[in-house]
This record gives sequence, C-alpha cells and structure tokens, in this order.
Amino acid sequence: MPPRIAVVIPTYNRAELLRRTLHSLTDQTLPPGDYEIVVADDGSTDHTADVTADFHHHLRLRYHHQPDQGRRVGHARNAGARLTTAPVLAFLDAGTLAGPDFTRAHADAHTTHPVLNLGYVHGYRPWDPTPGLAEALTTRTPKQVHQQFRDDPGFRDIRHEPLAAVDFQPDRLAFPWLYAWGLNCSMRRTDFDAVGGFDERFVDWGTEDLELGYRLHKHGLATHFDLAAWAVEPPHDRDTGEMLASAKRTMRQFLDKTHEPGVELVWAGLERDNPLIAEAEHRTLTEWTDQARTLDVRPEIDHHVADAGGPVCVLGCGDDIPDTVPEGSVLIDFDADLLAKTTGGHTRHHAIGLHIPLPDASVRRVVVTSRLNGMWRTWGDIITAEARRVGREAPRIVAQPRT
Repeated sequence: MPPRIAVVIPTYNRAELLRRTLHSLTDQTLPPGDYEIVVADDGSTDHTADVTADFHHHLRLRYHHQPDQGRRVGHARNAGARLTTAPVLAFLDAGTLAGPDFTRAHADAHTTHPVLNLGYVHGYRPWDPTPGLAEALTTRTPKQVHQQFRDDPGFRDIRHEPLAAVDFQPDRLAFPWLYAWGLNCSMRRTDFDAVGGFDERFVDWGTEDLELGYRLHKHGLATHFDLAAWAVEPPHDRDTGEMLASAKRTMRQFLDKTHEPGVELVWAGLERDNPLIAEAEHRTLTEWTDQARTLDVRPEIDHHVADAGGPVCVLGCGDDIPDTVPEGSVLIDFDADLLAKTTGGHTRHHAIGLHIPLPDASVRRVVVTSRLNGMWRTWGDIITAEARRVGREAPRIVAQPRT
C-alpha cells in the first residue's frame, strides 16, 4: 500500500543535524508504513550518505544526491519530490526536529480539501535564539522539550505574533504566502505539480519557498497554519547578516519575476528591514484605490508630457490617457481595472512604482500623478528615487501626501 505522505528533506553538509532530524522521524504517531522519507542532498561532501544509510532499517527512506553546483535547494526539493509515491508532500529542513504528530497532522490536513499546510516551528528565531533550548535538545526528545518550553514566549515561532492576531488563519491576511516557509509545510502532490514545484532559478538563501506559496495561493489553495504539525528548530550558528542580505536579493528576484503591487510592498518592506509593514500598507492601498478610482489626472499628464519630445513613464496613469502621451511610453497604475481600460500603443505595468520595471535612463521623463497621493507619505522617497533613476530628465512630481 502506498504511503499517505512523503517528507522531503533537503540538505548540504549537515550530516549530524540531519541525523537528529531523521531520528525525530522514527518517533511518529503515524504508522511507519504510512509515510516515506527522501533525503535530497545538494552535493554534500561530508558523511551525509552514511548518516542516511544508518536509518534505512528504521524508516521508509530514499537518498538522492545531486552534484554540488552551488546552492540549489529548489532543485534538490524538486528532485526529492519526484522520487516519492505519496499523494501528499511535506518539506522539512535538515536540522529541524519533527514533533511526534508531524506526519499524521500534515497527512490529515489534506483529507477533505486541498490546502497549503504550514506547520508551527518552535524555536525558529534566527535573530533571537531561545535560551537553554540547544542544551535541552542534547538530552531530551522534541516532545519532552516541547513540554518544558511550551509556555516560554522565547520558544515561539517567529511568525507567532502576526498570526496569533488573526487566530492563526493566514487567509485573513493580504499576504498568506509571506508565512509559507519551506522548513515545515505540506501540500498535495497534484497542486505542487500543477504550479511547477519550486522555481529552480532561486539559488541564493531565501524566498524560493515564499514564491512557491504565492503561486499556490494564486492557484486557489487556501493557506492553513497547523499548530499540531509542529517541529522544533535547534539553535545553531548562522550568519544572520548574510541571511538578511540574501533575502533582499532573492526578494528582488521574486519582484522582477512577478511585478504586482502586493509583491512590491513586501519587497519594499524588506528593504526597510520590516516586511510585515506590507500588511498595513496593503490596507492603505486598497482603501486608496477605491477613493482614487474617479480621480481625473488627464490634465496633469497632458501638462507634463506635451513637450517631452520622447517616450515617458507615467506613474498613476488612470484610465483616460491624453493623445499627447508619446508613442512607446510606459503606463503604470496600481488599479488593474483602470489600467486594462487604457488605450494606445503603450507598455503597461500593474504596479505602484516602488520599483519601476525599466532600465536606468530608459525614458525621457517620468510623471508622478496625484493618483499616488495615498501612498506618498510612506513611499514618496522611494518612488522619487525610482523616477530619477528611470528618467533622463528631472521627474515631474504632482503627487503629495494626503492631508
């Protein structure tokens, strides 16, 4: 009989951390025949293969090794997933310790309808490790450690506070995919395959899991946060500065691939070291979109483009574009409905303008209309800098903070 769930564990030169993860998977409330494990090795040169071999008699286990061609965790996860036979795929990081109900909870989450199931990760606090946790895990099981630390706020998943504010229902948030972290999550294989799995072009640390969560969300999957499918992340040495720098690079890669206002807001928030600001800013944008729907910016555009003498970029173009806008210009607006109504031979982008998807000095002039007023107080400096980057002339800025 095929297993109910497969657990794919990507790893690279973390043999002893992997040993602890595999050991945690030998102590599951789900019967051993109901789950399978694939260790997806991204080119390790340590004794990872030997550690995996030690568990062949204890787990339904396969091992996949790919050549070391740099960080290819998405490729490793996809390759591991292809070796599985179960209808549900779970992903768990090497070093992360599964709680005893990990496989059962993830398998059960998909019995009635498809979801993206996100598991709680106690102790995952890279910038604020849980005092005493590392020592406790050397002598106690994940279940025992969970019982010891469960009332300690320092043992909480770093996602705890924003999710607790919505009763751990991510779909009540504008960006549920922002919490889709690959160290503990699951989905049906059919949904994973339908969106193409992980994007293997992400080869730096971070964001490849959020980007998959984004595509699953667009695919129509509900996002569920599962307190029963918990795991524990032991503190270990991390270069947190490089992690943050890498996350910014990969988030920019995500933005370049999927240019739309929500992703812009998350990217811009991360650039300010506060990606969660995107949630409040999305509410601001939604409210302002409704208020600005009938705002007529045609006179503003006409006034500032008539003498441009070449293609321009208009931020906050609305739907009524004057004939004075030169051919080959670029129109940008955050309101997708209005943007779809524009006419003329112009390039269109659904965006705010926090990052304009154009090369440096690629248009004669950038015009920022009063349709950006509702976002100006928080983002005016970034939009202005982008306008200066893209235009060969000084930008014409009509937008100003709302009073």
